[in-house]
Amino acid sequence: MRTRFAYDQLPVSRWRNGGGETREIISYPPGEAQFEWRASIATISADGPFSPFPGIDRVITLLHGDSVLLESAHLQQRLQPLQPWPFPGEWAINAKISGSCQDFNIMTRRGSWRSAVNLAQTAVSSENGVAWVVAGSWQTPAGETLAVNQGIWWLDEKLQLAPQTHDARLLFVALTRDL
Repeated sequence: MRTRFAYDQLPVSRWRNGGGETREIISYPPGEAQFEWRASIATISADGPFSPFPGIDRVITLLHGDSVLLESAHLQQRLQPLQPWPFPGEWAINAKISGSCQDFNIMTRRGSWRSAVNLAQTAVSSENGVAWVVAGSWQTPAGETLAVNQGIWWLDEKLQLAPQTHDARLLFVALTRDL
């Protein structure tokens, strides 16, 4: 199974605290109340707390925008553009921003799935995953082309993506099941 998506076609959910919005790419399994893994793109427009997700491992990647400082009892982390940062969903995280920013999020339920998030500039592949084009264009072996602000998620099939332009960059999430 594979599904392509584009940013402007993703459903928008406003945050209850008024500090932003989320565009959900996929909550897997679809239609289930409790996800095993979830991918989304969020716009943070005001300082405020992140929602807690006990039992979930999270990876946040700043796509673009102004400064984002994440604070918890455990540490302070300034997000750097296109540098994934993992943290446990139990942590009480508060975001402080300057202006507005957009980030890519992947969440996996511990004991069910794991993720590895990387910024790719060369060909990549995995059996399960999510990919988001941040620069240039990318192509599958079948000739499908993905451009900026487009992506694809897939399950239980080996998918390879190859850069098609010299400036191509891809946020690549390889997902694996915990056995």
